[in-house]
Amino acid sequence: MGTYQIKSALFIFILSFPFLQCKGEENNNDVLLSLLAIPRVNNSTAIPCPPTSLPTEIPIANTVVSANSTVSGFNNPTKAINGICGGGEFSGSLDVYALNLTGAGASFILSWAGKTVKNVSGIDFIVYENPFKVSESSDRYAFDPMVVQVSFNGTEYCGFDLSGYNPSVSDSNKISSWPGFAGLRPVIYNMATKPFSLSELFTPTGNGFLLGGGDGFNLDDLIVGGPGANCDSTARSNIQTNGFKYIKMISASAVTNPNTGNGYTYPHSYDNGSDIDGVVAKYIE
Repeated sequence: MGTYQIKSALFIFILSFPFLQCKGEENNNDVLLSLLAIPRVNNSTAIPCPPTSLPTEIPIANTVVSANSTVSGFNNPTKAINGICGGGEFSGSLDVYALNLTGAGASFILSWAGKTVKNVSGIDFIVYENPFKVSESSDRYAFDPMVVQVSFNGTEYCGFDLSGYNPSVSDSNKISSWPGFAGLRPVIYNMATKPFSLSELFTPTGNGFLLGGGDGFNLDDLIVGGPGANCDSTARSNIQTNGFKYIKMISASAVTNPNTGNGYTYPHSYDNGSDIDGVVAKYIE
């Protein structure tokens, strides 16, 4: 079963569970009517996402540089550049490009058609995947962690500090176990049904969360070396001074943890890695 099937099934269960707790004397027809009412939120009259045209004021990565996924039904890389279609805090978008867990299809490179993402104040870019929270009262999430690296020349890629990774299986679906990774926080932003301005997207709401969701990264936090990266101090300095043109996203399971010699594994039962909805920069030129 693929990521989209597992996540969708879990989401449906969460929605349906309260109805399964109905009192014995409640009329069965009332229960059925309640269940039938759920999908009306996304009926044929809803505004479709991706939108027919992208908002010009949002610098979304718009060019596929490298894509080799073999995930059936979700290996169309244009799904990662056709707009952000977040499903909200408790649901993940299916308009995504899914990575393999390992191999050539586990990495994906995008660009901004030759433009450069600049290092400005605070968060410089946001990566959108399709994670969601398992319940309102829980601190647990369904997600597919990924490693993010950036490059100015398309050859030397610099990444972020992953040393805070917590290998505990019991804590593996907590965001706090994956500092420095992307694919962790739900995507609230939906270009068709829940639009935000650029400044709103980059507005923090606390504990690493942003108003429109997704995972934000600051170029000032780039490190020399790092798992899976070929970054020296010169390359890092160049990116922090001049910006970057390319972003590489890799399923965490395909990146070797230097402490174990194995990939950073999220213990799920499905057979594909991260599901990429898109990337937005704060400022490009």
